[in-house]
Amino acid sequence: MAEKFVIHGGRPLRGEVEIRGAKNAAFPILAACILTKENCQISNLPLIEDVYRMLEILEKIGAKIVWQGQRKIKINCSKINSSKIPFDLVGCFRGSILLLGPLLARFKKLKFPPPGGCLIGARPIDTHLDAFEQAGIEVSKKNNFYYFKKKKETAKEIVLGEFSVTATENILLFLANNPQKVVLKIADCDYQVQELIKVLKKMGANVRQAGIHSFEIRGVKKFKGFKHTLISDPIETGTFIVVSLVTKGEVLIKKAQLEFLDLFLKKLKDFGAKFKILNKETIKILPSGQLKINKIQSLPYPGIHTDLQPELGVLATQTKGATLIHDPLFEGRLKYLKELNKMGAEILFRGPHRAIVYGPTKLRGIKIPSPDLRAGAALIVAGLIAEGETVINNIYQIDRGYERIEERLQQLGADIKRVK
Repeated sequence: MAEKFVIHGGRPLRGEVEIRGAKNAAFPILAACILTKENCQISNLPLIEDVYRMLEILEKIGAKIVWQGQRKIKINCSKINSSKIPFDLVGCFRGSILLLGPLLARFKKLKFPPPGGCLIGARPIDTHLDAFEQAGIEVSKKNNFYYFKKKKETAKEIVLGEFSVTATENILLFLANNPQKVVLKIADCDYQVQELIKVLKKMGANVRQAGIHSFEIRGVKKFKGFKHTLISDPIETGTFIVVSLVTKGEVLIKKAQLEFLDLFLKKLKDFGAKFKILNKETIKILPSGQLKINKIQSLPYPGIHTDLQPELGVLATQTKGATLIHDPLFEGRLKYLKELNKMGAEILFRGPHRAIVYGPTKLRGIKIPSPDLRAGAALIVAGLIAEGETVINNIYQIDRGYERIEERLQQLGADIKRVK
């Protein structure tokens, strides 16, 4: 049965909240288990829909998964079978694309459907396909399926066509099985990639930084099992920071992943936000006066994450003057701004990648959909400051990335309920 969030805004949030494990770091590390026939143990898994779907896919292809605690699993992929890929599940979410690299490393040929994911614009996998072709894989497409087959030696140098997090992870997972030294250039270096590299090293691969946005990797033929605890989610950290600021609350955020939010925090300080960094994992958000934002631009790491741009867009509706929002990565990422306009915001669009937000404006509660995961989180933020009642439908999208977010907001004093 479909569920929705019902929110009554106007309450400053107060209290403490603890950040859960990093969703986007979980996928490549779960995929890395395919490379070894030994047991792997992963702790601090976020209990969210996309992680459950990834585990379900792994079980369908033969992985044995045992829960050893609320957020800890043991996984063994010694008997996986690539011919048993559940194509319907793979088509449900974008993270499934990361199965390609390790499956090709282990089986050398593969049939795979296009992955699913949020509707935030064109999201082709051309960068992945090009990287695999440089790695000696023959790629073809027929009847809406991709076919991969190992044909040639891997090039000594692979240059990605863009800064793609998942393409970087996918080719690293594939190269981890190649004993020859390969240099990967134009690689993304965000938290997910850094977490994956830690795990590949535990498994026996040799990976090191080889210049700006470049990695040198020398793989191994036989991988060891590993034990790894996921970092906390930087995107969830940023979400709770913004929701605290926009409600003029006072919130202590624990297990925060601050090292990947340097520019994000610097910009908030420039905007006039008040907060105290107590240690590398704890930040206290304080009630702030009138903020002023001139520009929000999302860029690849170490820039501001595109996943945090929607929350900042909501914050911009409450700040003084005009704010330019620029997201060059996805042309559908600004769709949530149309919903904010329905709530009373004053936003002008300047093409698919730019918009100007004028503030401050009072937002009114209405019934709205959750267009995608990050837009849904932003609309929760909007609902928490809107007058009256806000109803957000299609909250499955939000559950894909945030673990029971309404319960943690309730603990901070928010009036938000999950309703069937």
